[in-house]
Amino acid sequence: MNFRFLTQLQATFLLLICASTTFAQHKVYHPSPFPDRIILGYKGDPAISQAVNWRTDTTIKEAVAAIHEADPSPDFQNKATIVKALTQPVVFDEHAALYHEVNFTNLKPATQYVYRVGDGKNWSEWFHFTTASDQPQPVSFLYFGDAQNDVRSLWSRAVRGAFVTLPKANFMIHAGDLINRSNNDYEWGEWFEAGGWINGMVPNLAVPGNHEYYKDGLKEKVSKHWRPQFALPENGPEDLQETTYSIDYQGTRFIFLNSEEATSGKRSRDEQAEWFEKVVSNNPQRWTVVVHHHPIYSTKQGRDNDDWRDKMEPLYRKHKVDIVLQGHDHTYGRGINMPVGQSRKKPDGPIYVVSVSGPKMYDIGLQDWMDRAASNTQLYQAITIDKNKLSFKAYTINGDLYDAFDLEKDNRGTNTLTELSNTLQMKERLNLPERYEKSFKEAELKEYNQRYLDYKKRKGIN
Repeated sequence: MNFRFLTQLQATFLLLICASTTFAQHKVYHPSPFPDRIILGYKGDPAISQAVNWRTDTTIKEAVAAIHEADPSPDFQNKATIVKALTQPVVFDEHAALYHEVNFTNLKPATQYVYRVGDGKNWSEWFHFTTASDQPQPVSFLYFGDAQNDVRSLWSRAVRGAFVTLPKANFMIHAGDLINRSNNDYEWGEWFEAGGWINGMVPNLAVPGNHEYYKDGLKEKVSKHWRPQFALPENGPEDLQETTYSIDYQGTRFIFLNSEEATSGKRSRDEQAEWFEKVVSNNPQRWTVVVHHHPIYSTKQGRDNDDWRDKMEPLYRKHKVDIVLQGHDHTYGRGINMPVGQSRKKPDGPIYVVSVSGPKMYDIGLQDWMDRAASNTQLYQAITIDKNKLSFKAYTINGDLYDAFDLEKDNRGTNTLTELSNTLQMKERLNLPERYEKSFKEAELKEYNQRYLDYKKRKGIN
């Protein structure tokens, strides 16, 4: 036997394997006649309507959805109401596709429905959803910071773990940078695969981040995928449709802002601030939640968005916004803008949260506004609002409770903060990601270690 020849064959085989792994970096997500990327959203009042969006290839002539009140018997199928979809053709670099959208209307509040989508021949499976109540009721939702990179392999742990933690969530919120490159179809394919059938049962509300934008000549534009594939309210400024919007849900007003446009130019910043004031000035809801990508207060010095903060923070204070959910910084920080040493039991502004759910990590700054922080940690957040109390919990993607607090609102609208992180067994995870530990110069490590000591001292941690 010629062992040398075998060794050469083995070496060639290894080279072929290496070459194939180098070039086969991602899955291809071509559309077919069968519906995929099925995702719930909202176009109107969530008590009496529910929107759904999905994708097919271009062979489909007429897309429809079928809906019926949920029934434990399978005999409902022939009685389901058929609703014709609005269809939009889209051409990407990889392929052409059709995106279809149906807004189910005239539904009953607080009622479970069953639906499927297709063309009458190629159908999805049946999914369930439940409409909102038309009265103030407890609302629970999941909130994710940036997913962005390695979405299929690593962010999937976050969205699936979050669903296991809060399977009865009314909806999911995404604070921008869902993917890394705005128009890469396979990245959106990974995002939809990671959420899978959860997206068909739990509505999604998202805002774009900077990675959802691309340069078209001199102008920045939101991803070609964004509006075709999401069903979102169209009640914001005309030129920011489905990226700036608001929705009322069971006694809470949720306001979503496009901070990428706002941080890129004064005109959009002013336009959104003016629209925001109109939305909050006529607000009968007891609680107000704001969502945008770029933080008002960053988790690291030098990443602050000063113009955005100067414009919006006075409005948040003026109109008593309760909590602001953000992303962008790829670390975790939660706190209040109050002087160091002052009691934080009575916040004079919103609670600010910055979080990251994907695997891309930055170094953390441990700023004075922060009461709880995390470095190099993927997290998701579960939030429940019930009458006079907002309960916030942040979990690592292992399912461990990492941060918690309660906000209680009195009859005058004043909030009292109950800090719960000091009762948790899990210590703060503040070690730098490995790449920073290896790349930081001695002076940078020394400076970080000093900030770490100052942070512990401020919090009274030994």
